[in-house]
Amino acid sequence: MSERTLVEKLQSREDGPVTISGWVETVRDQKKVQFVILRDETGAVQLVNPATRPAEDGSEQDAAALALTDLISNLSTGTFLTATGELKHDERVKLGGVEIKLAALDIAAAALPETPIAADSGLDKRMDWRFIDLRQRRNNLVFRVQTTLEHAMRSYWVERDYIEVHSPKLMASPSESNAELFEVPYFEDKTAYLAQSPQFFKQMAQVAGFGKIFEIAPAFRADPSFTSRHATEFTSIDAEISWIDSHEDVAKMQEELLQTAIRAVADKHGDEIKALFDIDVVVPELPFPRIPLAEAREIVAARGYEIPRTDGDLDPEGERQIAAHVQETYGHQFVFITDYHPAIRAFYHMRDEETGLTKSYDLLMGGVEITTGAQREHRVDVLIEQAKEKGLDPEHLDFYLDFFRFGAPPHGGFGMGLARVLMLLLGQESIREVTYLFRGPTRLAP
Repeated sequence: MSERTLVEKLQSREDGPVTISGWVETVRDQKKVQFVILRDETGAVQLVNPATRPAEDGSEQDAAALALTDLISNLSTGTFLTATGELKHDERVKLGGVEIKLAALDIAAAALPETPIAADSGLDKRMDWRFIDLRQRRNNLVFRVQTTLEHAMRSYWVERDYIEVHSPKLMASPSESNAELFEVPYFEDKTAYLAQSPQFFKQMAQVAGFGKIFEIAPAFRADPSFTSRHATEFTSIDAEISWIDSHEDVAKMQEELLQTAIRAVADKHGDEIKALFDIDVVVPELPFPRIPLAEAREIVAARGYEIPRTDGDLDPEGERQIAAHVQETYGHQFVFITDYHPAIRAFYHMRDEETGLTKSYDLLMGGVEITTGAQREHRVDVLIEQAKEKGLDPEHLDFYLDFFRFGAPPHGGFGMGLARVLMLLLGQESIREVTYLFRGPTRLAP
């Protein structure tokens, strides 16, 4: 077999023999000419074949030409094949300005005649047949964007001497609380838990003297939620740094990280995102706006919305309202909401000695929370008291509390949902659209 050429490379090749491979997207079987749109992982190209039909008078026809015409007539959408032929540049061809005059087709795997999903199929139906749904050019781009986003983040961290860690996802005890946990039967009648986050292990790395670490890995929440932004398994982007003065040091790092990553996406994929999603990728300016939670609630109330939650936090509509205010006032898609009351934060968030509020933040992007960040409490006696306030038994946290009994630097970090960032960056309504294989309360397949 001749060397395969990717579709994206065809425009730069000279006219002449070429071999490409991909799946059949469209077949137009006309009386005198046949057209096949073949797509690979980089794009689509038009294949052309002058149709050779059996002569009405029974005269002899070219057997190879008849066979190729018949083969094309019976192609099913989705069939994977290799095509060889003559590449020809022609500016009249709308699809890339090139086409291939077919010489032969070699079918690798034929598809069934009827495709189970269509362009207008509902989201759940498309999720049932995700491997077919992912063939769409838009969906292909989602995961190219994801790759660029993650690579840019890793590059930011690695260039600044961060250490990448891979923390365990099987835990002997809950990572933060007894809620939203998946229990897993373990050896000798033991019970393990799927990690809700790498929180404790990120902090352990600080006590171990790593200084600055990051991790991009799965996390699990046994949350029976069916919203557009929740999943039972998701990819969490986490970082933790030592020797900080406050959560502001963490926020500064995160806004630089996001600016770097979004700029990389804009540079590499901006035009294609505009063409396929009608979204302009806007690189955020620094610094991101900061608004204390109490002030944010006042702003939301002034906009005519009464937050129904009684714990003092923002609800989803409140987040959208404060984001609208920030966009109108600062022209910015991001905002840090800061100074949360301890009652609505984790026990390990450090508290400000003057205000009693936590040194923490939530980061909103386009009106949706994507991050919780904080300075951590590193004094073991304070940690124990704050755990008790939350109704947690310190004895069940001994392995965690031990980290701080042998010296710990002031530190802090954040956790951020990858799918939420992608969803908002590409203007999608659900994380299902930007998750390779979604997992939720009622979905474990494919």
